[in-house]
Amino acid sequence: MVMEHLPEKLIDFVNNRWLVFVCAMWVQSCAGVGYLFGSISPVIKSVMGYNQRQIAILGVAKDLGDSIGFVAGSLCETLPIWVILLIGVVQNFVGYGLVWLVIANILPDMPLWVLCVAIFVGTNGETYYNTAALVSCVQNFPRSRGPVVGILKGFAGLSGAILTQVYLMINFPNEAALILMVAVGPAIVVIALMFIIRPVGGHKQIRPSDGSSFLFTYSICLILAAYLLGVLVLEDLVGINQTLITVLGVVLIVLILIPIIIPILLVFTSKPINPPAEENLLPKSEIQEASSSEQDGNEVIILSEVEDEKPQELDSLPASERQRRISQLQAKLFQAAADGAVRVKRRRGPRRGEDFTLLQALIKADFWLMFISLVLAAGSGLTVIDNLGQICQSLGYSNTNIFVSMVSIFNFLGRVGGGYFSETIIRNYAFPRPVAMAIFQVVMAFGLLYYALGGPGQIYVTTVLTGLGYGAHWAIVPAAASELFGLKSFGALYNFLTLASPAGSLIFSEAIASGIYDYYAEKQASLRQPISGSMLITARLRDDDALTCEGSICYSLTCGLMSGLCIVAMVLSLIVVYRTRSVYAQLYGKSRS
Repeated sequence: MVMEHLPEKLIDFVNNRWLVFVCAMWVQSCAGVGYLFGSISPVIKSVMGYNQRQIAILGVAKDLGDSIGFVAGSLCETLPIWVILLIGVVQNFVGYGLVWLVIANILPDMPLWVLCVAIFVGTNGETYYNTAALVSCVQNFPRSRGPVVGILKGFAGLSGAILTQVYLMINFPNEAALILMVAVGPAIVVIALMFIIRPVGGHKQIRPSDGSSFLFTYSICLILAAYLLGVLVLEDLVGINQTLITVLGVVLIVLILIPIIIPILLVFTSKPINPPAEENLLPKSEIQEASSSEQDGNEVIILSEVEDEKPQELDSLPASERQRRISQLQAKLFQAAADGAVRVKRRRGPRRGEDFTLLQALIKADFWLMFISLVLAAGSGLTVIDNLGQICQSLGYSNTNIFVSMVSIFNFLGRVGGGYFSETIIRNYAFPRPVAMAIFQVVMAFGLLYYALGGPGQIYVTTVLTGLGYGAHWAIVPAAASELFGLKSFGALYNFLTLASPAGSLIFSEAIASGIYDYYAEKQASLRQPISGSMLITARLRDDDALTCEGSICYSLTCGLMSGLCIVAMVLSLIVVYRTRSVYAQLYGKSRS
């Protein structure tokens, strides 16, 4: 009997939205190739004979490749998802493959600009991975956007640590082989999964067990984060042999594969849900959203007229009564339009909560408020992350790897936790999702201010809180953008928002952090030099190698300024909250009353 239904079960398995989600998690686990630049740049520097300025130029090319995803976002609206993933594979393989051929001396030395283009193209491939995974899963889980975005972005942030452990486990004969792994490894995984990751009508697959499935996934995320942190501390502080490294790597891969249990159990051990039962599981607002998408153009416009026609006192009524009144008003409008008594108004653009194009979103104040808030807060967080090595060295820490790994782990936890927390507040209280963004911006502001004030253990507190706050932004903002501006052009909207982080980092790191660091470095260098001639002092101060700053003063003023910027970002987020509270009340149909 079981064998007779096996073909049907296999078809259901391939089309299960949880299988798509798990496969997207696996893709994201190897998608963050840009996070490995710190590991491959020393090899490039030594082989090519570059100085630090040239390596910094390569780093800029990497950041640009990681952030410019307009093409990926636009193509998602017209091409199948597997084509988007295949384009990413080609870019990833060609870009980093060319770098490896040069570093391995298979090709002759190339000019710096050629390697910049190669790294830009190779890193830009991950924007296709990210966009395809997010677009597919957000459409499959329209009522769980926070957890889905948080988990997927979390695995992308953790991919650098995951790929590093896989590299150590394989034990390649030389460090240049890491570049080859970056070119080939993600390509193999994505090619194997690219026909599975796609929208599969996930709103029809809602089950009562979804809550426990997400809880299981969250548990795996926490175990994975704790395990990686333990392994990194063990490798940095104790030192382990290759056999134990291999065993730890295998355990890591098993942990990443465990979530496949969810779709297997849902398909092969659970009873199928009949369509009527599926419909009953949907919240009322989702049923209306699904039904309205099937109406013709006039009906969609009529539904939006409810906002204009409803009386002001309607918002103060209890949720059940408010929903009943709105339904009555909708019915009257449909009937009036059918009788010709009401002329349907044609609006120039969609309302918040409907589908926007990128150009339509760019003329909305809410979109720019979110973007600027992201520039200020996420830009501050990325500035700390990019300068973490120098921050640790200025405080006298010789081994910075533990802090780099720590910020990566808490970046992951911030993304996962930010998605869960933001989903909780909108489910339980119908608060706008940007409330969670404002809260995490306060957390970041406190962490930066703690460093500025020179509190005990300042590097630990700042690393943990900055990692949490920065990571949370990339779970909350994409989910909020999809709710306010729709899913139709989500890929383009998401990739535009990703520009905020490097834009903020470019301003804060170059104009603020670097300038203040150099000022105090020159001041300390002048105090250390004997006054034997101004020419000698000037010559020494012009030597970049001599410009090293010591003490918390090197970054305390920078952190203090960025703490204030995070408070400004919080104010902007709260303005978005105020402006969108009615939209979220309508989307989720709940009221604190």
